[in-house]
Amino acid sequence: MAYLELEQIEKHYDDFHALKGIDLHVQKEEFVVFVGPSGCGKTTLLRSISGLESVTGGKIILDGRDITDIHPSRRNVAMVFQNYALFPHLSVFENIAFGLRLHNLGQREIRNRVERAANSLHLDQLLERKPKQLSGGQRQRVAIGRAIVKQPKLFLFDEPLSNLDAKLRVQMRVELLNLHYETSNTVVYVTHDQVEAMTMADKIVILNDGQIEQSGSPMNLYERPANKFVAGFIGSPQMNFLPAEIKNTDSSGLILISPVLEQARFFTAKSPIEGAVTLGIRPEHIRLNAAGPSLPINGIVNIVEKLGGEAYLHVEIATETRIMAKIQGSSGPVRGDKVTLHCPIEHLHLFDTNGRSIPLTDHTTEISKPDRIEYSASQKRS
Repeated sequence: MAYLELEQIEKHYDDFHALKGIDLHVQKEEFVVFVGPSGCGKTTLLRSISGLESVTGGKIILDGRDITDIHPSRRNVAMVFQNYALFPHLSVFENIAFGLRLHNLGQREIRNRVERAANSLHLDQLLERKPKQLSGGQRQRVAIGRAIVKQPKLFLFDEPLSNLDAKLRVQMRVELLNLHYETSNTVVYVTHDQVEAMTMADKIVILNDGQIEQSGSPMNLYERPANKFVAGFIGSPQMNFLPAEIKNTDSSGLILISPVLEQARFFTAKSPIEGAVTLGIRPEHIRLNAAGPSLPINGIVNIVEKLGGEAYLHVEIATETRIMAKIQGSSGPVRGDKVTLHCPIEHLHLFDTNGRSIPLTDHTTEISKPDRIEYSASQKRS
């Protein structure tokens, strides 16, 4: 039995259907991240688990106990919000201890719990300060400390790092993960940042329009996306997509024809398919030199974004059609250069007209060479 079970969770706001039959199992000590675009339902689902939102239908079971209709204060969960919500007139110690005092714990027990939490969060030297004397990261740690001292069965985080600057977000990600490893707590974490999701989660749950599109380990979602939405959402920069068509399909393989690339390639598929498809390739998988079976794409470099040890190439492969390639190193092609981008066969993805992934076999191979593409715009002049 899972530690946290969501069974057919439904949520309606009058005519708006916010959550649509959510089924999810979270194991004990697992770090689960809800991610998705704005309005997808991730915060509504988190608030439903906490009890701040009542569900229209379904069950929420925590550690074998049905908490669906139980008041938030009796669910034994702790929630950390995007807004720190600290009391400005109270010290760090009193902010952390506030919830414990409401439960009438003894003074010694309160002090022991607060000091243990403060030590784990590196706040032990700041206990007498007021929130206005703290940095953004320190205030967030106080909010986390207030949750830790409750010793809950489940931690809920609602975009806790979104108010921090980029450098501090990275630092706080590390601190949160270290805290999770040290305390072995079960965590459900909401973020709109897929980089946070990839770097922190044991399991990612991708939501869209109130439904779970796919859940699994970060690398499973990255390497085997169930559909085009997941493929485009996971990964930074996002996957390149190009229109294509499947013809001459039989049980052993298929011919891929791209009207943009004007090229044909042979792929073996796990099931026959024919018609319009979308071809996908991640920028980081594209190479400037062929290494094994690959799909070559001719183009002209339009924009180069140099980031020091790597660069993003925006390459025009047809009029008003560009793809992005991520290359390593500080030197490489410059604007106007003609290049051939090699897309390794093993890293190509195909999606049908409904956006569903089309599985390809491991022995996918190339059988034809690309035709040279002539450009009407942006071509380098020499």
